[in-house]
Amino acid sequence: QVQVMESGGGLVQAGGSLRLSCTASGLTFDDYAMGWFRQAPGKERERVASISASGGIRKYADFVKGRFTISRVNNKSTLYLQMNSLKPEDTAMYYCATDLYLQSVLTGSPKYWGQGTQVTVSS
Repeated sequence: QVQVMESGGGLVQAGGSLRLSCTASGLTFDDYAMGWFRQAPGKERERVASISASGGIRKYADFVKGRFTISRVNNKSTLYLQMNSLKPEDTAMYYCATDLYLQSVLTGSPKYWGQGTQVTVSS
């Protein structure tokens, strides 16, 4: 059974930083593309960042370019999202998701999802 679990969310002031972590079990982590998504109340879910199985391909949404960095450590089966220069508009539930195919992550339809971790940025 595949399990995806996020951690690291919290409350931070604008301009601050947070690092989210995601672990995935029940699969061969090295084979899977990964991604971070977010959803704010009353808004649609949006893709934040994606990374290929090897880590060689990384894609970011325009609204986080230069501020967020996605990375993975395959021998620890862990995905990260380093978030710097946070803004109040970054407030959302952040989800980790994974799929064998990077294209599925890029199109917002990965097979496995975590429960989410809340990020709140105060002004």
